[in-house]
Order: sequence, then structure tokens, then C-alpha cells
Amino acid sequence: MCNVNDVYVHFPRLQVLDEGGDSLSDEVRVVGFYMQVRHLSEIWQKYECVKEKLRLLQEFLLTDTQDQLKILEDKLKSSELSTVSYAALSVLLSTADENLCFNMSTPPPKCPDCRQYLDDSDLKFFQGDPDDLDEPEMLTDERLSLFDANEDGFEKMHRSEWYSCFCFSPIFLTVITILIHSVYDKRGHLCPFDSGLIEKNVELYFSCAVKPIYDDNPCMDGGVPAKKLGPINAWWITGFDGGEKALIGFTTAFADYILMDPSEEYSPIFALMQEKIYMSKIVVEFLQKNQDATYEDLLNKIETTVPPAGLNFNRFTEDTLLRHAQFVVEQMESYDEAGDSDEQPIIITPCMRDLIKLAGVTLGKRRAARRQAIRHPTKIEKDNKGPTKATTTKLVYLIFDTFFSDQIDQNNKDGGGVKRHRCGVCEVCQAPDCGKCSACKDMIKFGGSGRSKQACQKRRCPNLAVKEAEDDENMDEEEVLPVKETKKMSQAKKKKQTKNKISWVGEPIKTDGRKEYYMKVCVENEIVEVGDCVSVSPADPSHPLYLARITALWEDGEKMFHAHWFCRGTDTVLGESSDPLELFLVDECEDMQLSFVHGKVNVLYKAPSENWFMEGGMDDDIKVIEDDGKSFFYQLLYDGDCARFESPPKVTPSEDSKYKFCASCVRNKERGVQEVPSVYEPLEDEESDSKVFYGLATLKGEQYRVGDSVYLPPEAFNFGAKAVSPVKRSHRKDCVDEDLHPEYYRKSSDYIKGSNLDAPQPFRVGRIKEIFCNRRCDGKPDRMEIKLRLYKFYRPENTHKGPKGAYHSDINQLYWSDEEATVNMAEVLGRCQVEYAEDLVESVQDYSSKGPDRFYFLEAYNAKTRSFEDPPNHARSAVHKGKGKGKGKGKGKAASQESQDQEPQETTVPKLRTLDVFSGCGGLSEGFHQAGISETNWAIEMWDPAAQAFRLNNPGTTVFTEDCNVLLKLVMSGEKTNSLGQKLPQKGDVEMLCGGPPCQGFSGMNRFNSRTYSKFKNSLVVSYLSYCDYYRPKFFLLENVRNFVSFKRSMVLKLTLRCLVRMGYQCTFGVLQAGQYGVAQTRRRAIILAAAPGEKLPRFPEPLHVFAPRACSLSVVVDEKRYVSIYRTITVRDTMSDLPEIRNGAAALEISYNGEPQSWFQRHIRGSQYQPILRDHICKDMSALVAARMRHIPLAPGSDWRDLPNIEVRLRDGTTTKKLRYTHSDKKNGRSGTGALRGVCSCAEGKPCDPADRQFNTLIPWCLPHTGNRHNHWAGLYGRLEWDGFFSTTVTNPEPMGKQGRVLHPEQHRVVSVRECARSQGFPDTYRFFGNVLDKHRQVGNAVPPPLSKAIGLEIKKCVQGKMENATVAYSDLLCKFPYYNYSMSLTHGRCPSFVP
Repeated sequence: MCNVNDVYVHFPRLQVLDEGGDSLSDEVRVVGFYMQVRHLSEIWQKYECVKEKLRLLQEFLLTDTQDQLKILEDKLKSSELSTVSYAALSVLLSTADENLCFNMSTPPPKCPDCRQYLDDSDLKFFQGDPDDLDEPEMLTDERLSLFDANEDGFEKMHRSEWYSCFCFSPIFLTVITILIHSVYDKRGHLCPFDSGLIEKNVELYFSCAVKPIYDDNPCMDGGVPAKKLGPINAWWITGFDGGEKALIGFTTAFADYILMDPSEEYSPIFALMQEKIYMSKIVVEFLQKNQDATYEDLLNKIETTVPPAGLNFNRFTEDTLLRHAQFVVEQMESYDEAGDSDEQPIIITPCMRDLIKLAGVTLGKRRAARRQAIRHPTKIEKDNKGPTKATTTKLVYLIFDTFFSDQIDQNNKDGGGVKRHRCGVCEVCQAPDCGKCSACKDMIKFGGSGRSKQACQKRRCPNLAVKEAEDDENMDEEEVLPVKETKKMSQAKKKKQTKNKISWVGEPIKTDGRKEYYMKVCVENEIVEVGDCVSVSPADPSHPLYLARITALWEDGEKMFHAHWFCRGTDTVLGESSDPLELFLVDECEDMQLSFVHGKVNVLYKAPSENWFMEGGMDDDIKVIEDDGKSFFYQLLYDGDCARFESPPKVTPSEDSKYKFCASCVRNKERGVQEVPSVYEPLEDEESDSKVFYGLATLKGEQYRVGDSVYLPPEAFNFGAKAVSPVKRSHRKDCVDEDLHPEYYRKSSDYIKGSNLDAPQPFRVGRIKEIFCNRRCDGKPDRMEIKLRLYKFYRPENTHKGPKGAYHSDINQLYWSDEEATVNMAEVLGRCQVEYAEDLVESVQDYSSKGPDRFYFLEAYNAKTRSFEDPPNHARSAVHKGKGKGKGKGKGKAASQESQDQEPQETTVPKLRTLDVFSGCGGLSEGFHQAGISETNWAIEMWDPAAQAFRLNNPGTTVFTEDCNVLLKLVMSGEKTNSLGQKLPQKGDVEMLCGGPPCQGFSGMNRFNSRTYSKFKNSLVVSYLSYCDYYRPKFFLLENVRNFVSFKRSMVLKLTLRCLVRMGYQCTFGVLQAGQYGVAQTRRRAIILAAAPGEKLPRFPEPLHVFAPRACSLSVVVDEKRYVSIYRTITVRDTMSDLPEIRNGAAALEISYNGEPQSWFQRHIRGSQYQPILRDHICKDMSALVAARMRHIPLAPGSDWRDLPNIEVRLRDGTTTKKLRYTHSDKKNGRSGTGALRGVCSCAEGKPCDPADRQFNTLIPWCLPHTGNRHNHWAGLYGRLEWDGFFSTTVTNPEPMGKQGRVLHPEQHRVVSVRECARSQGFPDTYRFFGNVLDKHRQVGNAVPPPLSKAIGLEIKKCVQGKMENATVAYSDLLCKFPYYNYSMSLTHGRCPSFVP
């Protein structure tokens, strides 16, 4: 042992300091010396000589600390030291030693047994009573006997029959005598028994008062005080007493014991044990019934659960969940072990996967020990219900049943599907096969056939199960979605010539140059005519025959034909789900030799029946024709570029072109002509030696005249003024105190998620001044290069004011300029309307509301003087000049009439009667209402708060708060009302069907078996398709998460489209980014659109707003995709800068705005009517620890948890946080610039995780640096929104450590409010939500952004308008032909005229 004199030899100065002290024993003197060193280290740090001495002292003392502790322990055992003295001296020694270690960047010391930090203020020592009995003596005490001491049998009773019970009374039960209970290691440290110490054979003991198990009196009367019982061999749980309180037990070498209540000093440790057990019960029960829940949903459940009375805690928080995550997940594994072999494990649900990643849970460890320890597992009632029975029509059922039956059969032929693998690390993988399950019985070593090649069901590797689920559901963002490559048939298909005999039948009917056209040809004794269909042999015999229609036959040295190709369903997006007999027309054709013809086939056109709308749900067979090997059918045209299935366009060849008419050639030629710009109407009065001027130009079917305004790409021209653009600056600080901010080093990238710095500019806008072509050398115009001379329009952000000018301006406001630019006509992207606001005959708001392509200007901008001026006279439109009476408020009758003469009136579209299934609070319907296309008569929503919100905003809608399967079953059985007397929509009532069926619960669907098929066929997607089949609406919309299109190898998407095609619908799919339609949020959504026969299939809406390119990686062709758009991006500042400041937990449902709207978005979202009351500007009340973390997140852009300081903070509940300890080397990140450690767990050194390394109640959450290296440093958690950026996808429960962690207000220390989230979705401020704050967040997060659905609704409206206008034109033509007949015609429904004399 180190003597004081030994130290004084090295440090005489310390002897001088020590001589003034009291006379102490050597042990106490050394402790005093330690404390002096600690004091000196604080004072003399700045002196180099002292630093050197401290280093020497550290080397001397570090080797001595453990020796001194051992000697103190020996003295304690020999009763030379009291327990109190031993505790004090141990703490002083370890504290001094730790301070030296910490200052020198070495790990602080831990107890070698219980692994607790020796300097931890929470470390407590057992205060025992030496007079208590030890375990053998205690067990022989007659007070614990089952018999009276004089009764026979007492002496004969075996030790194993002594079953005793701990009785510990809580301190608050003052009327009952207190009995103490404590668990401690051999050094006397009070410690938890559930942290793996027992499994590692660490000796733990306990002292208490003991009573026999039959004595249910909790008082101490009759109790036997006992000391140092143990060591504990195992601990276990006996279930829940009355469903609330778990009973915990110990096993020693002598007896089993049940724990009741702890002693006062052990109460905090025991409370954590009770807390984790009760929490595991909550989690298991919640996920057993809600397997599709997210991590945020679980937090919602935990935070709203009130702990039962009698437990020593009053609230569950996220920190509580993360603290006990390892135990909770282990309970999930135990629960899954009891499940069926083909049952989906709870461990792979999205919620559990997120928890495992965030908390760094180790799977498959301590399983064997746990099987022994938890001998009486927690009793949780298991829900044995299977999937909810879906109500389906016969057609939808048969399509799904046939497809899955084929897949399962193929799976069985291939040997049982995918072979299970193992990680080889966890104890599950290393365990032997059980030999009893069905997989083992099939193994050869157990006498089976060995065909299934499946792993033992008792050895289901949890690591691989989680990894498979991750790979299965989280598709890489860059993965291409299933749009087939659009190669031409001649390029994609290699054909093979045959040796058939070929001869012409009849004489040529037309000679064109060297070509002689025929109508018939004989191929191998089979007559083939123009219009017949033939098969063509592929070069690869494993490929099916190619099929085409012959549109021309001729001889030009060789016998030729023109093939208009069909494509099979497998060549479309339908893939393997398609009907093998169904073909699709494509606009692809080519000239071929007749020697390629294999034979004649029959291809029938399946036209929709006249009563198609009323035949829903009546199809009993999915077969359209019988398979004879030569018969096929088609009903739709397929556009591979956009994955669109459409009704074939009707084209009628003229009589003189029937012998060579090809509809594909005609359409391709029309498209080619439209792509090439053309000029018309030469202006004779404007002559130039070098130019020819024109009054009209056309491009892509659009006409452009002088005075029209056009869109151009941003690079088409530059402005005279140099705009103030956002500076791309690094958000990283150069000088950071690494000791204060130890995690800041993780911010290695300058990229800020949610930033708009990389957002492109919107279109340039110009007004055509001249249309001209340059003259060639021969004096003729060069029409191959058509030029436009334009006036430039400035947007507010293009002026010297920059983005600040745009913030306060209307989004469609421009400035005139006399700057000019010359561009090629081919660069024009579209036309728009730009008017001088003073000339408008209506308000600017009314003018702007009529469409997205309407702009206005009030002033001109002079770039040279950087000033705003009145526009010149020639800037005013020739059409509207002089009509207005100032700033768009002119109301003169004459002006209005003249305007009506000039502008065609928009066709009034009747609103479609709509059924909204899975309506939520009504985001989808709200957008359709704003578009003026629908009237939602019915809505179905099972969750009552969302249904109530829908009713609040749509009082005229019948809202069914029932299972959609129950309602459909009622309607199909002929019922007119439901059990509540609500009228049910009948067949023919529904004109539009919209909804977003949850596409969840299919984990593992890439392995086909009977159980996964059962889940799929009973999913809500199938139910929703059955609604479509039964009601046969004119338009159908299915909205879902972006991964819907790739989910389960796109199987969900393919079968959905397959059902729609079989019903006869035209359909298409795409992925849309909500941020491109006017919200400050990235939200990608998959959309399936369908239109009934006779209707026009809508196109997907063109993007309206530019948006961050990274968030626009849609990976799918959506018509003519473009990232550059009409308007600038909407920012967080645009969205919510006008909302009043509130605090964490704000709960006032109605407050005042306290200010005017600042941006265009704010004016638009508040509405035109004066609304002084702001509703639902409320936010979640976060726990004291989370609130403290939010307060310490800086306000700078890009700030998140990595900016948190490592300090102690006093919380609002009176407690104080701890500093996070860095106790291990980090193999990946090394040490800090000051030499400090960076690892918080042994796994940072490449070793297995040690439960003793876990830390809690720290400002920097321990779990984030623990797992940060393998999860992109958890960038964004506890992140602040950026004023000039955008929201992450709005979630149902904003949590700083949730999936979307950037939920902190840019300047206020709180999470975003309900109203702020609603604005990020585009809900008007007048929109109401229902329930508590979490209910409202869930309603907002689950909704479709109304601006997105409005954009889709406007496209549907265009289709309805187009059909009505075509019907009007046809009606007018009919009147001209038959002027003396009366007509009865419904333009709305497009019925044919009836003639009445």
C-alpha cells in the first residue's frame, strides 16, 4: 500500500501543505493528499511545471488506487473499518482518482463488479445491520415454518420446500412498519440486478426482512431480518398482479423469493425495474394490436399512458423508452418465440426497427440466460384474430386469388422459396436445431426429405429478420421504379425468318412508284388480308411470339408488310400480373418482310358494354376468351413513356387510303409535326433586308402571336440587374470548444437538409415583340430557325431587392422592363397571360384565381437606376387597354361586356358526386372542392377524431364512422341504410371515388405463402378496389406513400393496375412532390388515376413551384417531367412567420393573430374573409429534459443535437442533468483535438456492447453518439427548421428524435404547432381539427396536402370540360345537318341524340 512518506519523497511541497492538517491515519492522510492534488490541479493548471508534476503524480497514483481500495475492503471485512468509513474513503479515493483521469483524457474508474462509476453521485452503499441473520439461519427460523415447531413433519421437510417471500413496505405507508430490502455487490454498492450482472456471474446479495409466502400481512410483525442472502443465481418475473404490477423473484442456492417493496435507499433502483417491466407490457400490447404503428405512434401511446398507482414513477417519456429499450426488445423476442412459424414477428415492425436503430439494441444476446431467468413470462393476452375479412367483388377476388396461387405453386416447385440465412453471431444462430418444428422435421438429419431448406423455426435470427424487413420496405431513393424502357419493337425484339411459302392473292389494287399494293396474301396455305393479325417468330425460342396487325401489303423487289405492333402485358408495367391473353396497342410500327410471319392469329377488340357503369360487381370470371393458342384480345392503348393505359383513339381512314392506313404512323407524324415550330401570316408592311416578320407561330399545338407572353428556361436570358441571391455559406464553425461541444465534429458536411439553396430558378417570362426568320443568301426566309424578340419581365427576386422583395410580393407579380432579348422559338416552354393590373376589369385576386398561368404588373423596373417606375404605354395589353378603373377594380358594364366579347367563357363543369374512402380529416376532398370539380356526398373514416374533423369542415357530407368492409357488404347485399339509419350510396350514385388505403402489414410478402397471401387479399387496398369495381365511378384516384409503386417488388402496384385494366378503366400512375404544388414541405406521394370508358384520362399536373432538386428525385416518368416551374419555392418563412410566439406546451385553442399577413402564402392561407381568431396554434408539452435540450439548440441554420453542449443543467422539475461521459476510444473517429475520448460504449472499440455503459438524464442523448457512426450521425435529430428552407414530411407526431427530427421552430424553443403543421400541408387557417393536440397532429400528418389534390382536381376538371366542349361541337354539327329535327341530349352525360319528328 502507498504510504504518505512515499509520496512526500516525490513532492516535498505537498508535505508542507499537509503539515498544517489534523493528525490522521495513513489511510485518511492519503485521501487528504488526493484531495489536495485535486485542488492544486484546479489552481495551477496554467503553470507548465505544475502540469508536469501532475502527470508524474498521475502515473504514481493510478497504479495505487485499486490497491488501496482492496486494502480498505479487507479492513472492512476484518471489522477494522466501519461501513460508513469504508464508504466515505472509497468515494474520496475514487473521486480524486477520477478527476486526475478525466483531466488527462483517460476513462474514469468503475467498480470492477457492478460496473458503476465510483465518483457517481448516485452511487450508494448498503447500510446493513450486523445483527441480522444470514440465509441458512434465517431459513431455519421457526417464524418461516409451514408447521408449528411441535408438529410432525417439520423436521422432515426438504429444503426445496422452504418457499419464502420478501415483504418490503414503502416509506409512504406510514401506518405500516417499514421493512427494508436492498441488493448490492460484494463491495457494498447498491446496484440493479437486471443489467446482466447475474448472467455474467457477478455475485449480488440482498438483505431484507422475510416472511413466509402464506403471510399476506405487509407489516414487519413476524418478519425475520436477514443479511447478505445469496449470491443471487437468477431473477424472474411471475406476471402481473391484477394486470398492473409485476411480481419479481430471486433464486438463490437455498430458496426462491418474491420481492414486494424496496427499502428507502434502494427504492429509485427498484422503481426503474418496475418501470421497464410495465413499459414492456405497454409496448407488447400496443404493437400486438397495431403492428403498422410508427415510432412516433408508440411514443404517443407511452406519453399518454398513466402509470398505475403504487409505482414509484408518475410519467413515461421518450427517455424512459430509450433507457429500457434493450429489455423491451428482448421481451418482444420472447413474445415472438411463442408465435407461429409463419407469423410476422413484432420485432420487424417499423416501430421496433426504429427503436432498435435509435437505441442501439443488441439482438439475439442473452437468450439462453433469459429463458432460465424469466421462467414465468409476463402474462399478456395474445390477440389470435387473423386479418380482418375484406369485402371483395368476385372480379377482384379472382384476380388476386389466381395470381397468388400461381406464385405459391411456383414457389413450391422452386423448393420452398428463399432459403433463410443467419448472421452467425447471435446466440440464436449458434443454438442447435430443435428437431421438433416443421422445418426440422423436413431436414434429412431428422429423417425428412430436405426439400424446404428452411432454418429451424426456433432459430429465427432476429438480426436477419430486421435486416430483411429494412431491405424490403426502405427502397433506395435512387432505385428506378417499374416504368418499362420504351424501346421500339424493331430495336428491342430480334426476329427470325421462316421458310413459309408466300404468294399474292389477286391483282395489285394500287401502284405507287415501284410499290405494288395488295389486299391479300397466302402464307403457307393461309390467306392473310390487310387488317388481319399475325404472329412473328422471335430469334430466341424461349420468348413468346410477337404479335402485330398488318396495315399494308406490297411488293418492291421483296414481299413486304407494314406491322402495327401489339405488346403483351408482360412488356408493360403490369409485368407478371397481367392476363397472358391480353394485348395492348402501342404506337410502334415498322416495315418487314413477309418471310418473318409465323402464322395468322385472332385478336379481338373488347369494347365496353353499353351498360358498363351498372355492371359493377357482376363479373364472375376473369377470363375474357378461351385460350386456344391463337386467340387474344385487347381493349387499351399503352404509352410506355408515361405508363398510361388509354382507350384507343378513333381514327377512320379515307376510302383511297384503306390499303395502307396505319393509325400509329398518323399519330407519330402528328406528334413530329407539333414538335417542329412553324410560322404563318407574313407581315408585308414590316420589311427588312435581313429578316422576314410573321404574325403567328406554332409549337406543340399551341399558337403564339405578337403581344403574347411566354415561358422560357432560366438560361434563356439574363437580367440587367444583378440580383441579390442567397450566399452558399458553410454553416460549420471554425473554432469550436471540443470539450464543451464534443459531438460537433460529426458535422462534416455543409449540406443542410431542408435547405432551398440549391433550388432552381422559375421560368423566365417575356412578351413577344417580334416573330421573324433570318433571310438566307437567296433572300428566302430560313424557317428552320424561327426567332422571337421579347420584352423581359422581372420577378421581385430578380430586382436588386432579391428574395426579401419576393417575400412581401404576390407570387404572380412581375415588373415590366424595356430590356429585350432574342431567343429561338424552340426554347419556348408554354404560354401565359400577363396583364397590367390597372386595366383589369376584376380584382387582382379574382383574376389570379382563374388559373396558375396568370401574372400581373403594376410598375416597370429600371435596372440602371435600380428604381421602380410607371410602365410605358406600349406595355399595356392591346386587348384590355383602358378597360379598368385602377388597380384591377374596374367594374364598368361596357368594359365588362367588351371583355366578354374578347375572352371565351369557361365551360361550367357540374361537380362530380364523390365518395371519399379513408378520408381522414378531409385533405383530399378539400383540394377537390377548391378545384371546383367535386362535391363530397359521402366519406368513410373509422377513426372518430378524424371523422369528426371531416364533419366540422363538410357539414353537408354523410360521414360513416365504420369499417369500409362492413359498409360495402351492406350495399352489395341490397341494404339502403346502415345500422345508424344513414343512407348508403347505391350503384350509379358515385361519379368519383378517391381515397388512400393503408398499404401496410405486408412485411415478408416477398416470400409467398398462405399466410402472407391471406394478409394481402384481406388488405384495405383490395377492399378499395372492390369499391371501384362495384360503383364503377367515372374517375378513380388512389393516393399512397411514395414507396407504394415499388412496395414488394411493385406487386401492390401491378395488381392494382391489373384490376383496373380488367374492369375496363383507363389508368396511369406517377409520383408527385407536394412541394412543387405550393407547400413548404417535401412530401412525395404515389398517385393512381383511372377514368371510365368514354372519359378522358387526366394527365398529371405540371409542377407549379420550383423545389430542391434532391427532394424532386421522383425516379419515375410523370408525363413530361420538369423541375423548373412557374413560381418560386414556398419557404418556411412564407408559411408561418406571421404566427404569434407561443411557448412549449401552449394549449390555448383560440388566440389573436396579433399582426397582418406578410407573404402571399399567408394572405392566401388566411382567406379573403376577415378572420381575427387563430385556431389550433398549440404544441406538445415536451418533458423537462427534452425542453432543456431544445433550449440549448442554437438558432443557426442546420443546428441539431450535434450542437448541444456537454454540461449539467437544472431542469424545470427541479432535477439536474448529468454530463455525458466519454469512456472508450473510438476506432472510427479517434480522439478529439484535445486528446479526449469520443466513445460512449465498448462497441466503439469494436467490442460487444456493455449494458453498464448506458447513460441517462444527459443533455446529449447517450443513444445518439452510441449509434451515430452507423446512422449518418443521426443528422437532423433535434434539428431546427430553416426560415428559408422547407419542412421535412409532416409526421403524425412531431418528435425531436422521431423519423423526421427537424421539428423545432426556427427561433422558439419548442416543436412546431398544429397550425404550423397544417400550414405546411396547405390547409387554410379556417380548417378545423378535432380532439387533443396529438389527435390533431395525427389528422394533419395523415392528410393529403390540399394544394396537391387541387392540382390533380384541376386536371380532372380539364378532362370533363374537354368532353363537354367536344359534345357541344358535335351537337352543333348535328344541328347544321338536320335543322328541322328536335333533339333531346344530355351534354353532361354525353348521351346520343334521339330524333323526334
